[in-house]
Amino acid sequence: MSRHKHKLSRKAGQPPGTIHAEGVPSTEAVRITVMDYDATRFTEKVVDQITECFPFRDTETVTWINVDGLGNTKIIEELGKCFTIHPLILEDILNTDQRPKMEDLESYIYLNMKMLSFLDRDKEVKVEHVSMLIGHTFLISFQEDVGDIFDPVRERIRKDGRIRKFGPDYLAYALIDSIVDNYFVVMEKLEERVEELEEELVLHPTQASLARISRLKKDMIFLRKSVWPLREVISTLEHSESPLIKETTAIYLRDVYDHTIQVIDTLETLRDMVSGMLDIYLSGLSYRMNEIMKVLTLIATIFIPLTFVAGVYGMNFRYMPELAWEYGYYTVWTVMIGMVVLMLIYFRKKEWI
Repeated sequence: MSRHKHKLSRKAGQPPGTIHAEGVPSTEAVRITVMDYDATRFTEKVVDQITECFPFRDTETVTWINVDGLGNTKIIEELGKCFTIHPLILEDILNTDQRPKMEDLESYIYLNMKMLSFLDRDKEVKVEHVSMLIGHTFLISFQEDVGDIFDPVRERIRKDGRIRKFGPDYLAYALIDSIVDNYFVVMEKLEERVEELEEELVLHPTQASLARISRLKKDMIFLRKSVWPLREVISTLEHSESPLIKETTAIYLRDVYDHTIQVIDTLETLRDMVSGMLDIYLSGLSYRMNEIMKVLTLIATIFIPLTFVAGVYGMNFRYMPELAWEYGYYTVWTVMIGMVVLMLIYFRKKEWI
């Protein structure tokens, strides 16, 4: 998991609405793409200057402005001034530790959520903060990094799909649906990791297994904090009385809500499995220890009578009849081997070995 530690103390004492990107250089490159469309036409371009986005503010067509990268706060401030975005909202956009939430500011709706993707190479879950501003004719999205999971939505816009017949609210639904659908992919990958670890714990538990359990538990806690609030966000968006959310879009949001519940149920199941893995690990260690102690106890039990016989005939008494007997040595060995055989037969009968 890419993020577990939150350095919120750095913001202590700063005035409300302070725009600051935590841990990101202010000169980091930001990529801005614009897609403008309606039912009959479509344009797409990558802009070099933020001012190129300003003419789309008052158009009748639907405009999707996507900002990849949160490092250059000056660009985000200028975009906020153009579209009259409240400073507190700009602060939330740059606060990548913000929990998923929604706010209705009448002229636009602000919501943020976590975009999850699974890195097969590192077998880790990447968590990215995504914010959206839904206006009457525009949607502005902000992402931490370049690259996302929205390419299918872009292709639907390019191919004159039904998405071009609706407004920004339907576009927001399409983006939210893409994010939630990708949760299922991440959950499937995590489920594979959990099953592999569970099998490892049953067959060959090691010290490394304990470290993997701890890592998975932290991942599940962080995912729960990212996914659980999303249910409330989508429910609030679905039942919103804002004119920005059409009744036709609310039906689709209800479907996304159902998907979110499925994701949460899957996540809770995985959390329970991971929580039980520590018990499996400790039980495995206890079982192995018991097996070792059983073997050592059997060995000690076998050698107790042998030690007694050896001790008796190791005494330095002068008159011991067996010591002067010609077959005494062989007889003692026969008796000792016989004792071992009888004890092994007894242990086998009792199913101790």
